[in-house]
Amino acid sequence: MREAPKNRIAKDAIKAWRLSAALVMLVPWGLAIASFFLVHFIEVTYWYSISAVALLIVVTYFMVVIVPKIRWRRWRYELFEQEIYIQHGILVVSRTLVPMIRVQHVDTKQGPILKRYRLSNLTISTAATVHEIPALPEKEAADLRDQISELARVDEDDV
Repeated sequence: MREAPKNRIAKDAIKAWRLSAALVMLVPWGLAIASFFLVHFIEVTYWYSISAVALLIVVTYFMVVIVPKIRWRRWRYELFEQEIYIQHGILVVSRTLVPMIRVQHVDTKQGPILKRYRLSNLTISTAATVHEIPALPEKEAADLRDQISELARVDEDDV
């Protein structure tokens, strides 16, 4: 079996993923808080709302503090002349080899959270699917995009 890929994504990915998870968790927190007001209109005990808040505390801690750190540890990639080797996953670790000959195009994308931390996601498209390497520093993502694009080109003489 092959060794794990050597390159890691940016350490700031943890911060970006934490911020993203915190924003997502605002919706259930809003619903939990609303449930306290709803108790006045429906004759239900406060225990449902208190239970929801207790559960949300655990879920929020897990999603905002623990998962991003584990996710960062698992994400690795390596670029070879003939293939791209990607590893990711928390419970199920996935190792993917993307042959350069199958690469159709390579993109970088950046949302507002990634932009704040100067990170970009790199997407590699093949005929079958799209592979993503998340949260790379902007310059590294651009350089990797150009490098993969160059390696994926096939001369007419090679076919």
